[in-house]
Amino acid sequence: MPSRSTARAALLVVLGISAIAPFACSDIVSSSASVLSIVFDSLSAPSVVVGDTLRDTTGAVVHPVVHVFNFKGEEVAQAPVYFLSPDSGVTVDSATGIVTADSLRSTPARIVATIGTLQAVQNVGVTLRPDSLQAVNALDSLQLSFDTTLNVSPLLQVKLTHGIAPDDSAVTSWIVSFAIVAQSDPRLGELVNDAGLRFVDTTDATGIAGRKIRVHPLFFTSTTVDSIVVNATAKYRGAQVSGSPVRLVLLLKPPG
Repeated sequence: MPSRSTARAALLVVLGISAIAPFACSDIVSSSASVLSIVFDSLSAPSVVVGDTLRDTTGAVVHPVVHVFNFKGEEVAQAPVYFLSPDSGVTVDSATGIVTADSLRSTPARIVATIGTLQAVQNVGVTLRPDSLQAVNALDSLQLSFDTTLNVSPLLQVKLTHGIAPDDSAVTSWIVSFAIVAQSDPRLGELVNDAGLRFVDTTDATGIAGRKIRVHPLFFTSTTVDSIVVNATAKYRGAQVSGSPVRLVLLLKPPG
């Protein structure tokens, strides 16, 4: 039968092992090399042109941005992230994530960023080269109201197309920017959509983009008709598409 001192020594060894084990696990879990999460930033362009690489509005090639974090919440620099797409219509460089389109598709393609067993996904549309921008609703009017909720204009719209009419095609998922370039008071009107203040829009399935104008009657000082002028612009490879900027005009009528 072991002596009391021997039993106490054995107990201390067991307790020591028990105390050390959790700290060892903690060190492993919190290692700066242990990846906990991956975040794939939104792509800086909504679509890529067939026969070209994904580019932003300046014409620069888009390099997808991915952030990898360890168990301490610290970003892991130069983490080995790999890219791919399981969808047709695009090819993706596995190392850089640069996207190239080779054929049209009706739905966005998935771009997948992978590190270990973790994945994050962003979507990108595939569209035709934008060749021409033209007005759809270049001139409209708004009768101002004392009810401020009613002082929002109809959509001032443009259409972005590929090719030459009548054989042109709609360019979808492409950024069109809008800017108020003339109004009697800088506080009179502001560009909006249903979600609030917005200066850009993305073309829909028919190639159309548009913006409304919210008017603040407090700054309407004319006793007759006034106007707000908007320019709509689309770019490809950093250069304005033919027809840009398109001039859109909203006529303002005094409250009745």
